[in-house]
Amino acid sequence: MRNESSAIPDIVDRSIFQNAVDGLRIREKAHTREGDAIAAARRRLPMVKVDAATPLVSDRGTVTLLDAFEGRRQLIAYYFMWYPGRPAARQCEGCTFFTSQVRELSTLHAKDVTYATFCQGPYAESARYRDFMGWDLPWYAVPDASLATLLDGRPAGRMYLICYLRQGAEVFETYWTTRRGVEAMDNNYRLLDLTLYGRQQDWEDSPPGWPQDPEGMTTDGRPTPQWPRLKAGFSDDLGAPAP
Repeated sequence: MRNESSAIPDIVDRSIFQNAVDGLRIREKAHTREGDAIAAARRRLPMVKVDAATPLVSDRGTVTLLDAFEGRRQLIAYYFMWYPGRPAARQCEGCTFFTSQVRELSTLHAKDVTYATFCQGPYAESARYRDFMGWDLPWYAVPDASLATLLDGRPAGRMYLICYLRQGAEVFETYWTTRRGVEAMDNNYRLLDLTLYGRQQDWEDSPPGWPQDPEGMTTDGRPTPQWPRLKAGFSDDLGAPAP
């Protein structure tokens, strides 16, 4: 819990407050319209063919990129960063933060879209992490050679969202993004952006005295979403010794 010593805005009457909100609403609506225009441009991008037979590893053994579509027309793949041999507490806090927010997939499925996690690490360790976190998501490990094929010159060891289209037995990449682009998966920060103190991160443009959290996506040295799982008694043993 935060204390009440943090700075606060000026206190005004309702009419002054509403005038300020109305002024901001003009910018918010322009932002929404620009977002719609960008999405329309995204739908008009060309696409590039990728190898549909690229091997992936799942709980069924070796499968292909085409298999990951699960028969649907489109696939959204989140490329989860992984650090082999590290304990759960030292795995990627950003990937954990974003993946923890992807829960209900029925709307995507109704639109003929499959969502899957493509982990940039060994299957056994990362699948134990998935189970520890309680994620009920399609989960694949991407061997190094397959990762090089799918990223096609883009650096490994980053989080990515990559969208694919299946055209018969052929697969095409239609869009990709990384870094803050993966906030498409997020609702926590979007909600925090509506609050007085925002995300409380040190890069934000906030007035003097606004609280800023130096841990970011971690709490007491762990990715924050791990704590409810530990408190519920789930083991975070990934089957590999700490380096």
